[in-house]
Amino acid sequence: MEKMKCTVCGYIYDPNLGVDDSIITKGTSFEQLPQDWVCPVCGAPKDAFEVEKQA
Repeated sequence: MEKMKCTVCGYIYDPNLGVDDSIITKGTSFEQLPQDWVCPVCGAPKDAFEVEKQA
C-alpha cells in the first residue's frame, strides 16, 4: 500500500499507521477511505492527495 501526500499541507497518509486508531484503523488503504474523507491537518479533500514519492 502506498503512502499518500496532501498537496496542500504536506500531511502523509500512511495506511500502515491509519489515523488515530479509532477513526481509520491500521491497514486501511487510501482507496478504502470514504469519498468525503478530508486531510486531518488542513481539511483538504481526498482528491488533493498524490502518491508520496520515495527518495
